[in-house]
Amino acid sequence: MTELAFACTGVRAAEHAAGPTLLFRLRITAPPATRVHALALRCQLRIEPARRPYGEAEGGRLADLFGERSRWGSTLNPVEFAQVPLMVPGFTGETETDVPVPCTYDMDVASARYLRALDGGDVPLLLLFSGTAFTGPGGFQVSPVPWDREAAVRMPVRVWREAIDRHFPGCGWLRLPEDLMDALLAYRSRRALPSWEATVRELLDGDRAEGVAR
Repeated sequence: MTELAFACTGVRAAEHAAGPTLLFRLRITAPPATRVHALALRCQLRIEPARRPYGEAEGGRLADLFGERSRWGSTLNPVEFAQVPLMVPGFTGETETDVPVPCTYDMDVASARYLRALDGGDVPLLLLFSGTAFTGPGGFQVSPVPWDREAAVRMPVRVWREAIDRHFPGCGWLRLPEDLMDALLAYRSRRALPSWEATVRELLDGDRAEGVAR
């Protein structure tokens, strides 16, 4: 089995991706002079929330994920961020490559809710690797990538926001059941409202007015 080591040296927002995407810079090291013909990797990215502090406002926004702060000693469990495949071209000794990771802004997804709740600072991430290595000086030797291969990195929150804002500047998303979407569309049509923003604002304004009347 070829011993491989992994290190994540940084992360940046992709400039020309079709959707919000982060690029994790990955350094892969094999024993000196070892020829690696290719690597077929599976990369799991996991947020490790217990490895950073939180302000009071952040704690309030994270209550739906982790409960009250008094319980965080047992509830700040890892949150899955993504699972992506990666094919690494051949190299000898050491190589670097980017791991493209698509991002969601769906607030029903725990990782998106977590990242949206943060005011700034870094996000502790752990990258875990598995897969298959094709090695050998004169032919192919196939061996598994050990399941204990991993790399830690701290991703600035601003990098995730940059990736999102490239495609959805100043916006958020809600996923709604079809019957509720149909009801909202009918309400918008009846009121001849020009946008979804205007529709939601009118509903909120009506709720506020009703509260004042009470």
